[in-house]
Order: sequence, then structure tokens, then C-alpha cells
Amino acid sequence: MSLELTRNIGIMAHIDAGKTTTTERILYYTGVNYKIGEVHEGTATMDWMQQEQERGITITSAATTTYWKNNDKEYRINIIDTPGHVDFTMEVERSLRVLDGAVAVFCAVGGVEPQSETVWRQANRYNVPRIAFVNKMDRVGADFLRVVDQIKD
Repeated sequence: MSLELTRNIGIMAHIDAGKTTTTERILYYTGVNYKIGEVHEGTATMDWMQQEQERGITITSAATTTYWKNNDKEYRINIIDTPGHVDFTMEVERSLRVLDGAVAVFCAVGGVEPQSETVWRQANRYNVPRIAFVNKMDRVGADFLRVVDQIKD
């Protein structure tokens, strides 16, 4: 496949914002997986290490590939699910160097949290274009507009 039809997209956020859960949905809806893996069940595709499955957190960046058709072209999308815990910030840094873009995931309840700001600054350093995704809108206390205002600040 041509490099011009390949995109490396990172998923980045504060711990527990829902990066891996979002990635699992992408894999399901693009047909890569027939079943949605769940972090809390230890069945997430991207959390492949035993320690990740036991702790319910991403420790190492994990990559997978899916495909997207648009205007009679098929794009290869390499998705990189990055850790959200502050102890693994350097793992995010390594991943950012190869990204064409990133999805910054924000929790609709927690909003912009310290590690969200850290990974955003890291992406600025490498000029990685981003889109913001407000996740967990189904939770009690979710406030989309508050989170959008926090992102703007």
C-alpha cells in the first residue's frame, strides 16, 4: 500500500479518559474485531500485556491497523493507543514522533486533567495535528460545554 494512503493516528489522553475503550470501538466498527474488548474485563485488544489486563491501564503504546474507504480510495490507518498514566509519559513522547495526527480524548465528567495538558504540550512540540473527542457523555455529571470551555482555556 502506498505511503500517501497511510495515516498514523494516535489516541492520547489522561488516564481513564477512555483511550483504549475508544480504540476498541473503532476496531469493532471498522470490522477489524467482531466483538468489543473491554478494559475492565481484561479483553481489550490493545492492552495485550498481562500487567495491563490486571491493572486496567495501558503501559506501553500498542499499534493496530484498520482500513477506511473514502472517494474510491482505501486508506490504511495505523492506530497507536498510548498510555495515559503520568509514569509512562515518555512512551507517549516516543509515539508522537511518528504520528500524522492524534485524537485527544477528554472525559465528559473529569474534563481537562493534568496529563491531558501534558500530552497536548507534547503534541505541540512535534506539531501533531489533533482533534478533541469528549468521551463518557453517558455518565452522571457529564458536561460537554464545560469540557469544551476547559479545552479552549
